[in-house]
Amino acid sequence: MNTTKIHHQNKPLMVAHRGVSGLETENTCAAFVAAGNRSYYGIETDVHITADGKYVTFHDDETRRMAAEDMIIEKTDFETLRSLILRQRDGNFGRIDLRIPTMQEYIEICKQYEKVAVLELKNHFQKEQVFEICEIIEGIGYLENVIFISFDFENLVYVKERYPNQPVQFLTGKCDEELAKKLSSLNMDLDIYFEGLDAETAERCHRYGIKVNCWTVDKVEDAARLAELGVDYITSNILE
Repeated sequence: MNTTKIHHQNKPLMVAHRGVSGLETENTCAAFVAAGNRSYYGIETDVHITADGKYVTFHDDETRRMAAEDMIIEKTDFETLRSLILRQRDGNFGRIDLRIPTMQEYIEICKQYEKVAVLELKNHFQKEQVFEICEIIEGIGYLENVIFISFDFENLVYVKERYPNQPVQFLTGKCDEELAKKLSSLNMDLDIYFEGLDAETAERCHRYGIKVNCWTVDKVEDAARLAELGVDYITSNILE
């Protein structure tokens, strides 16, 4: 059981989506370490805030897809969430190490394996919460190795307000001329659904000095097409 390797002369920087989620349970320390032990440039995950103000890595708003219990992340305290055992990739339970990690644990793994942390601010955060997330990572000594991504544009504006040179990528399904100009003016990059990227869009973004990341690419032929377009990053569950 292993990743699928990409061989292309224009190979983009590869980002492990939710860790190597094609091999290990997504957004767990196991998935992050699996990425750390491979050639990935970065490790992507999602951050939520719990009811008691802790930051955890989990994709969904609720736990029901990944655990036997159905809890809302933002309305549940950290210790309760931490007690949950997550499903293995085959849907079964049994591995007691598969728990919801803290954001700090994720950052520490990225730091240990010298990987860029691609951190999605999952829902809308208050400005003070975005600042706190940055300050926690800064306290670990790794903020300069973090790329923040979000579908919520305001989250990224908050990051840039406090840290103007911090790399950020706006998540979207398409990018027209108006959006490209906006991103360029704010020194932001793009993280686009791969099927929404064509040659014209890629050329436009690069013309405006915007780096392009594509999600979530799991087929070799799709990765090859994107590499031909000159994308800067590819985010994948299984391609390396």
